[in-house]
Amino acid sequence: MDKLLNEFTVNRPIEEAWTVLTDVERIAPCMPGAQLQEIEGDIYRGLVKVKLGAITTSFKGQASFTERDDAGHRAVLKAEGRDTGGKGNADALITATLESVSPEVTKCVVSTDLRVTGKVAQFGRGIMADVSKKLMGQFATNLNTMLDEQGGTPSTDDVAPTPAEAPEAAAAPAAAPDPATNGAAAAPTVRKIEGPAAEPVELSGLAGKAVLKRLLPLLAGVVVLALVLRRWRK
Repeated sequence: MDKLLNEFTVNRPIEEAWTVLTDVERIAPCMPGAQLQEIEGDIYRGLVKVKLGAITTSFKGQASFTERDDAGHRAVLKAEGRDTGGKGNADALITATLESVSPEVTKCVVSTDLRVTGKVAQFGRGIMADVSKKLMGQFATNLNTMLDEQGGTPSTDDVAPTPAEAPEAAAAPAAAPDPATNGAAAAPTVRKIEGPAAEPVELSGLAGKAVLKRLLPLLAGVVVLALVLRRWRK
């Protein structure tokens, strides 16, 4: 298992940054290659696409908060996914902690315990760390751009009315329990998220030098083999 450490800043006060960063549905479009597809209770399901040259891999999986400390501004997210081609798996335990840098700037420190199998894992920890760092940088840029355009908190149109604002709803009688459920809590509904398909993240553009460095011994071996075969044929 690889341990990755990244950090980025959000141009908002810590309380506002916390509200935004724990709103998975809102921030999902900011992550390159990611697409949130549905929400069931506290479980978020989606797709992550990565591409390396001619190889494109999609990981389909889910994530959920295992810990959330609103007062301490610390959250732990468990994520797991499977290569849709059946050639690998990935799971991660992501711990995010917010620190106030100034009244208007918040730093987010993200520690990830990552385990990957299959063709993506062949590039090793160094490349994964480099890609992770650059992806996090892109995410932070997209997030701050979104906040500048939309503002840090939801608009009043998105906030449910309080009982004082909706007296009819407050006065409505409670629904009688369904005898068929025997008082058991209803299963959470699945809410589909409609949005544009995610574009794959081109890893060669993010970690070109690292990938090339990894492939150099292989390329050198191919060149030597070609020279030997050429001399042998002569």
